[in-house]
Amino acid sequence: MKTKWLLRFFTVLGALGVAAVTLAQTQPTQTQTRNGYNLPPGWEMPVMDHMRNVATFIERAEFRTGEVDDSAVFDAEGWIGGDFQRLWWKTDVEQLRRSPKSGEFEVQALYSRLIRPFWDVQAGLRLDRTYSGPDRETRGRLVLALEGLAPFWFEIEPALFISDKGKVSFSFIATYELLLTQRLVLEPRIDLRLDAAEQKDVSRFIGEGANDLDFGLRLRYDIRRQFSPYIGVEWHRALGASAGIARRAGTDVSRTAVVFGLRGWF
Repeated sequence: MKTKWLLRFFTVLGALGVAAVTLAQTQPTQTQTRNGYNLPPGWEMPVMDHMRNVATFIERAEFRTGEVDDSAVFDAEGWIGGDFQRLWWKTDVEQLRRSPKSGEFEVQALYSRLIRPFWDVQAGLRLDRTYSGPDRETRGRLVLALEGLAPFWFEIEPALFISDKGKVSFSFIATYELLLTQRLVLEPRIDLRLDAAEQKDVSRFIGEGANDLDFGLRLRYDIRRQFSPYIGVEWHRALGASAGIARRAGTDVSRTAVVFGLRGWF
């Protein structure tokens, strides 16, 4: 008799356990990622959603010659962070070979936030340093930028800058990678600069409005995806008030340079 009741008891207990498990599996739940995004009911937490990664990109490490003064250019950027939030750094250096030594460099530190797939909004600080012989000038700027992949796979970087003297400027960079083969890539690049007011630094006078336009074509060979030597040509054109100043000074408004260098990432 006792055995019969024990059998019934464990049968009912097992049935209740199965029902509880089934109910728990069908009960909709709302889960959030570490970044506050809601997941559909019943979805598991994304794998490695909390990972922090580091990347560095050397866009241009090149030497220029031709109608321009011989110069070395180093353009690189990188980030540390996750899929949604990152800390970016960017640097752009140009060193002329003429005497006295002249050149300029800029460094940016930015906070970046993913606002939609392939698009980041960035904000932070930029430090500029211009020099020519004994003359030096340093400026700080606030930065508000957007970086992303436009339709037809154009990479664009519009950016707004406000200097410590209240001067407003704007830059626009667009690049495109045309695969001729699996390793041979042709990359057009456009750089445009606009200024809301006249500015003067130790090396030149910058007029109001559109000032500089650079158009380049670089043909690279991917020895590895992370290491690519290239050759190319770059055309520079002064615009607006800056072009008028160049003409009055007897200098060329447009110049063409031959470039060769390396591109890589890690």
